[in-house]
Amino acid sequence: MAVSKKAPPPRITHAERVIDAASGITKGELAAYYATVAPLILPHLEGRPVALVRAPEGVGGELFFQKHARHGDIAGIKLLDPALDPGHDPLLQIDTAQALLGAAQFNTIELHTWNATSRNLGKPDRMTFDLDPGEGVDWQQMQEAALLVHVLLDELGLPAFVKTSGGKGLHVVVPLRRQFGWDEVRGFSHAIVEHLARTVPERFVAKSGPRNRVGKIFADYLRNGFGATTASAWSARARPGLGVSVPLAWEELPDLGSAAHWTVANIGERLAVGNTPWNAMERSRTALGAAMRMLGYLP
Repeated sequence: MAVSKKAPPPRITHAERVIDAASGITKGELAAYYATVAPLILPHLEGRPVALVRAPEGVGGELFFQKHARHGDIAGIKLLDPALDPGHDPLLQIDTAQALLGAAQFNTIELHTWNATSRNLGKPDRMTFDLDPGEGVDWQQMQEAALLVHVLLDELGLPAFVKTSGGKGLHVVVPLRRQFGWDEVRGFSHAIVEHLARTVPERFVAKSGPRNRVGKIFADYLRNGFGATTASAWSARARPGLGVSVPLAWEELPDLGSAAHWTVANIGERLAVGNTPWNAMERSRTALGAAMRMLGYLP
């Protein structure tokens, strides 16, 4: 049973414990960050299965990726119908600030979401490309690569929104009408990445793995499969410095210094902008049929 939104926030134990040596951020300060950005991050979490990246020993320690739970151990968290992911314990969902802070109390640093809502889990409502740089790729190349992806998607008639990953890369998100299932969306995203690799082979590769992308960028289409997740907008990342994944306007991209341009420590300067760069996402949802035909892809 979900905890009421009026329930008191969970107490943050060991709030003084430093969880990131690079920034000196404590567990309590990370929880305070999530309390501050709750109005911004909850629209990205609400109604979707969420996965938690927990770091009991902080950044640099062992990480635990949790997609399921058997009991409501995290204050406020919602356990979904087990039938949504047969053979597993219930998936998790965070709809309230209470649950968000409950996750922080549970040593969660990152929050990842599916590309579909819990009510329509069989049909994704977005397609995500995680631009993952290989060894030797500098930030300017990343910026140029994201713009090339944007150009291709625009030629296919697909709206595209961008955000920093908070790590090393960039996330490009295409809002979709709920038309196709996971296999079709993943297959088409793979076809897009293969087209990129054929068209700009000096910049992109279509295969994952560090050896395949030395000096190049893998536009990770695997995030579009059933059960795959991507770090949510406004999620902190479990990396030195605690970078934050932040929605951008495309026009802002050339002025950024890195994919971790904003961190838990300096995010205050960005809060006034909030989700404004993605305001058009909901009304931009597009069917994939025309783009599939244009690229010669048959689901």
